[in-house]
Amino acid sequence: MNEDLQRTLVLVKPDGVQRGLIGEVIGRFEKVGLKIVAMRMVWVDGEFSKKHYAEHVEKAFYPGLEAMITMGPVVSMVLEGVDSIELVRKMVGSTEPKSAPPGTIRGDFAHVSYGYANKKGIGVKNVIHASANETDAKKEIELWFDKSEIHSYTTVHDVHILN
Repeated sequence: MNEDLQRTLVLVKPDGVQRGLIGEVIGRFEKVGLKIVAMRMVWVDGEFSKKHYAEHVEKAFYPGLEAMITMGPVVSMVLEGVDSIELVRKMVGSTEPKSAPPGTIRGDFAHVSYGYANKKGIGVKNVIHASANETDAKKEIELWFDKSEIHSYTTVHDVHILN
């Protein structure tokens, strides 16, 4: 990987998969020139959920979060590009869909508030997960993918960003 590029983990969560939003989500990232260097569909179990959401396991909302991430398959992918972590976070929008602006993935495809989810005792169905920072991206990519599953190849966008 070129040292000027970053990698980040993105998950289309079970609510996004069930709603048929996989292609829409992938398309948005590809249209801005981010490269998918790894991707697969998996069904997360409770044990893996606890690894992915380790910092939240002891929090009151964790049971709803685990129930949400384990309710169906997840599409996991590694995206690569210039400042990809920050760009993906901007495209995804606020974690709380109610607060996410129109034009973001969460703003366009979800609307539930933390208050509603907490009242119902459910995880916020916000379609997507994106690594928060470089430390999280590295840790999450290593959790979700083996090095042999991450690929290097050239796209037309490489011509525009690497030259």
